[in-house]
Amino acid sequence: MEIERKWMVTGWPKGLPLEEEFTMRQGYISVQPTVRIREEALTGGSTDYILCFKSAGGLAREEIERSIDKDLFVQLEEKIIGKPLIKKVRRSYRLPDGAVLEVNHVDEGLPTAFWYAEVEYPTVEAALSWQPDACGLAAYLNDEVTNQPGQSMGAYWAQTRG
Repeated sequence: MEIERKWMVTGWPKGLPLEEEFTMRQGYISVQPTVRIREEALTGGSTDYILCFKSAGGLAREEIERSIDKDLFVQLEEKIIGKPLIKKVRRSYRLPDGAVLEVNHVDEGLPTAFWYAEVEYPTVEAALSWQPDACGLAAYLNDEVTNQPGQSMGAYWAQTRG
């Protein structure tokens, strides 16, 4: 189960310790249900290839991820998807309360480029009770889109590549 809240943001947050940075490419085999492939290259580290299935939902939804090899990733990218993949840079920041803020810059340099942030939670109750101002992020996380239709990466894929 994936339980997360999502906000539209502008730029990287200030004053938080950076934990990790990934350069990613992802594409969609299907957006309903979500079937996605992703290449995740950790800055200064390894590259992983992931096949992901997600159920419908907003705050909470089922997510199944499996590692795949580079050859299968390339075959799915070229023979099944056949469209330019979405490019993302994701930075993870540890928050004072121990949670992790993931900030993504999507399709940098394209007219459709945008930024969003997510925080994952162990339970729905924890997600609903968490407040950005408790970590000094009220101004940065002021545009929540968690349960708004059309605010998923799958919807962005359909709008820009579908």
